[in-house]
Amino acid sequence: MMRGDMIDISQDIHSLTTFKRETAALIKRMKKSGRPLVLTVKGRAEAVVMDAASYRRLWDRVDATEGVRRGLIQATKGMGRPLGEVLDAIEKNR
Repeated sequence: MMRGDMIDISQDIHSLTTFKRETAALIKRMKKSGRPLVLTVKGRAEAVVMDAASYRRLWDRVDATEGVRRGLIQATKGMGRPLGEVLDAIEKNR
């Protein structure tokens, strides 16, 4: 599980106006906690802000999940190769 996965509703939800006034402090807190900030406009969630390292970790998870999904779809269509064949090819190329 990623550090800071869950949003703390008492600390991580702020109005866009507050974010504009306290940008540096909120970004510092966000980086320390690893949790994203939810920004609201007129009381409704409108945007999520996260630090670059957390975004990278999230993107890596999405990318890996998408790769598994594509592999499963290909496997159900019979598009894969037998494991033994793949391992033989890897060993041959060593």
